[in-house]
Amino acid sequence: MKLVLMGTNAFVVPIFEAIREAGHEIMAVFTRAPKPVGRKQILTPSPVHNWAVEHNLPLHTNINEYNYSPDMVVVISYGVILRDNVLSSAPCVNIHPSLLPAYRGPSPIRTAIYNGDNKSGVSLMQVTAEMDAGDIYQCTEFDIDIDDTNESIEEKVSHISIDMLIPFLQNPSVYKATPQVGVPTYTQKWTGGDEQIDWSHGDVAVHNQVRALGSGRTKINGMDVKILKTKLQDGKLEILQLQPAGKKPMDWRSFVNGLRGETVKIG
Repeated sequence: MKLVLMGTNAFVVPIFEAIREAGHEIMAVFTRAPKPVGRKQILTPSPVHNWAVEHNLPLHTNINEYNYSPDMVVVISYGVILRDNVLSSAPCVNIHPSLLPAYRGPSPIRTAIYNGDNKSGVSLMQVTAEMDAGDIYQCTEFDIDIDDTNESIEEKVSHISIDMLIPFLQNPSVYKATPQVGVPTYTQKWTGGDEQIDWSHGDVAVHNQVRALGSGRTKINGMDVKILKTKLQDGKLEILQLQPAGKKPMDWRSFVNGLRGETVKIG
């Protein structure tokens, strides 16, 4: 099958690699343009960008360059709205990491973790002009463990997506798409401001916030600190790793030792 692949994030790479290894002809790869990363704001290509270069595949970082007539377009975590020039060129399918119509939008995994959900899923769906509103070919549910992070869930999603998508691409005509059922809910784009911890929300909520967003910001003994990793022990929050402003990440014991006997004051 002649395919155009569209994606950006790291968890997409194993899925696209499975498609390549299955022998499909990849006509082109579309991904987001390189963006500034880190304090020095170095322009950094996406993981999908690097994968396409590694395999010498035709690569585009501007959707306006689309001028293809494939058998199918496969879209996974691309982050760009598709217009009619793409949607009318071929059937377009999408892997969306939620049980649609729940958590439409840009951050279904982070939102599920942030909300403390213990289940989510992967939906293989048609792409339509309305965001994440297309008919569903298949859904697969999975559990979210109490210590799962965005990264660990993305790994689950990669494996599940491969198991769903490779058979579908071998014979899509045997799959029947059905309309989504239920009231849609929507996700947001998370920002740095969402990392600010409100300790009044309780230990479970703080744990969910840190594992969903990758860090939480607070003050400890007057110092600005990023909390990087936590766990719940008998319902109580334990800080495992943190990073004081201007310093390298460290474990909790090393941080407390550095206080030289001061009483720990958080918040």
